[in-house]
Amino acid sequence: MTLTVGVLGYRFMGKAHANAMARLPMFFPDAPEIERHVLVGRDEAALADAADQLGFETTATDWEDVVDEVDAFYNLGPNHVHAEPSIAALEAGTPVLSEKPLANDLQSAERMAEAAESAGVPTATAFNYRFVPAIRYAKNLIEDGELGEIRHFRGTYMQDWLADPEAPWSWRNSEEMAGSGALGDLGAHTIDLARFLVGDVERVSGHLQTFVDERPVEGDGDETEMREVTVDDAYSAQAELEGDVMATFEASRFATGHKNDHSIEIHGSKGSLKFSLERLNELEVLREGNRGYETILVTDADDPYVEHWWPPGHVLGWEHTFVHENYEFLSAVDSGEAYHPNFADGLAVQRALAAIQESDENGEWVAVE
Repeated sequence: MTLTVGVLGYRFMGKAHANAMARLPMFFPDAPEIERHVLVGRDEAALADAADQLGFETTATDWEDVVDEVDAFYNLGPNHVHAEPSIAALEAGTPVLSEKPLANDLQSAERMAEAAESAGVPTATAFNYRFVPAIRYAKNLIEDGELGEIRHFRGTYMQDWLADPEAPWSWRNSEEMAGSGALGDLGAHTIDLARFLVGDVERVSGHLQTFVDERPVEGDGDETEMREVTVDDAYSAQAELEGDVMATFEASRFATGHKNDHSIEIHGSKGSLKFSLERLNELEVLREGNRGYETILVTDADDPYVEHWWPPGHVLGWEHTFVHENYEFLSAVDSGEAYHPNFADGLAVQRALAAIQESDENGEWVAVE
């Protein structure tokens, strides 16, 4: 059986997922056979070009024509369009992968999770960093007790693409379309890794900051139109994870010199580990009895996912995380088995995001419920 896939969105994430689908049959021979069936967007000319480039059979300008005609639906649009197409697909019994954060507000995320539970089909929230081999290696170390009792989690996600105040406005600067800024866009990944590796977030104390209040809109006119920035440029939060684990989260789009640095540290009673996305093939591990960290190159054939790729030392990259993610999700669609991170996981992260925003507004610790 060939699974037909429909994808809403053909820019950054559309390319990442289409590239992953194209690689599956070459590197994961046990992956289900798929057809990149239909690509959905609004601009017919741009859509046709994208479909040709990304290998899709057909195009559509209305997601309502697609969601009940494919075996899996990928919602890769801006955050404010995650809810309605995803819910409609689920009501038609179609498995859905949605980009993160799950939605642009908690109420929409709750509706999506409820629809997923009612549908009883696989769903995915696209937290692709769970599928970095070094992160899987770290999870195995933690579950095997190598770090002992976990006491601290520190997570930061630093970028600098908005450090220039003349950088153009985009939908990511709009509360209506994005819900939040660095918090939802970057912090969602960090919070998901905290849940994946350590445990649920139980309470938070947050601080959000906007450094540039308006930005120019790209256009061809003589006069520069300025548009208000209504989301945060950076956030920080203290948190308590289950098991009395202390945690700190932080993200910024103003961290000059950082391009895409998602870093975590986990400290336990017997050892510690450190990871940075900018060196994603490496994991630094401190084991009990050692005086310093050792750097482990996670590229051996017996490391998670690596048997499908290259000889040891021939490193993987950011795009490979999407191959692993698509392999796991589409295999779940094919078999009907459970998949994680699903919409329930996405909702749990969304609740933490909402609590951090609430804490910033009222200046108090907020329980994540």
